[in-house]
Amino acid sequence: MSGAQAVSGGPWTGDDRAHNDACHERWSQQQNRSTRQPGYRDEWYDEQCGGCRYWVALSRELGRDWGVCTRIGSEFDGRVRFEHDGCELFVMREDGSFG
Repeated sequence: MSGAQAVSGGPWTGDDRAHNDACHERWSQQQNRSTRQPGYRDEWYDEQCGGCRYWVALSRELGRDWGVCTRIGSEFDGRVRFEHDGCELFVMREDGSFG
């Protein structure tokens, strides 16, 4: 069985709550910015990944909070990022949407 298949032998759907919760916990450890950090700056609140034009949401359940950075030059290019994280190369979406 390939890694792309669920235990039942069918195609992986991404709808496994325990798996998704474990991913969220593991990936959260890699945040660049967190509102809980003592040095969190107020201006970062409006410059979160979920509002960046280069952040592409994952599909299904994980896509509610997680996406991939596609910003050339960013240290996070090609990496999964939490929608409330951020970096120095943030570019606001033209339509002002988030997530």
